[in-house]
Amino acid sequence: MDNSKYLKKIIIDKVAGDEVIEVEDVTIEEARLNVFLNGNKAISMMCIPLDQEAHAIGFLMSENIISSVDDIEEITLSENGLRVDIKAAVDASSLDNLYKEKTLVSGCGGGVTGNIAGSVEVPFNQTNFVVAPEIISREVKIFYRDSELYMLTGCVHKAMLYLEDGSTVTSEDIGRHNAIDKVVGKCKLKGIDTTKSVLFVSGRLSSEMVVKAVMHKIPIVVSRTAPTHLGVKTAHTHGITLIGFARGKKMNVYTHSGRVIR
Repeated sequence: MDNSKYLKKIIIDKVAGDEVIEVEDVTIEEARLNVFLNGNKAISMMCIPLDQEAHAIGFLMSENIISSVDDIEEITLSENGLRVDIKAAVDASSLDNLYKEKTLVSGCGGGVTGNIAGSVEVPFNQTNFVVAPEIISREVKIFYRDSELYMLTGCVHKAMLYLEDGSTVTSEDIGRHNAIDKVVGKCKLKGIDTTKSVLFVSGRLSSEMVVKAVMHKIPIVVSRTAPTHLGVKTAHTHGITLIGFARGKKMNVYTHSGRVIR
C-alpha cells in the first residue's frame, strides 16, 4: 500500500548538542472525518483519512449502534474522503446513550464513547479459544516490526487481529481506539469472525480499549505496555484474557490466563 499520500513534508531545525541543522522531515496527516447515519450527523473523529468506511462501521458497532453488518443498507465515502454516509438499521437507545454519556476517553486522539466501564451489558466471554505463548511472542515481534507509518513518522498507533487460521488484519491511526475500530471494521465488512482472535494493540490497555474487545467478543488482548486498574477489572468482569508487557518471551497475564498458559 502506498502510504506517501498520508505524509506531509516540513522543514525543521534538528538540534544535536551544539549543532543545529535545517532538514526536511515528514509528519502524518490528521483530518476530521464526519460520519452521517441515516442522514443525520452521528459523530466527527480526528484520524488519518485511511480506511474511513471501516473506521465508521467499527466505531458504530463498538458502540452497539449498529448490531450487524447485515443491518447496513449502504455506505458512501465522499470524494474528498472526509465524510462517510451510512444507511442502516440502528439501536436508538445506544445512539442516544452515545450522546448522553459522551465520555472523553484516555486514548490518543480524544475519542468519545458511550460505553463507559460498568455500563456495558454483554454476556461473559466463555469461548474455549486458546493460543500458545510462543505465538503471542512471535506475533508481537511482527506487530512492531511491520509498521510502516510508525517507522516513517513515530506518530501512529497500530491494531492487529490474529485470526484462528493464523492470518492477520492490521490498521494504523493517530489514535489507539481509532486503530481498533478500523481493524474490527475491516473484519466486519469482510465477514471475518473476530470471536476467535487475538487483538494486539500499541499503547496502554485502558478500560475503553478493553471494552471494545468486549463488544466484539474478542477473547484475548495483548500489548507491550501496561494496563490500567480499571482495564484489568473490566477484562476480569467480562471474561477477557488481558496480557501486558509482552516483550520477547516474557509477558504478564492479568486475567483469565487459561487461554494462554496450559
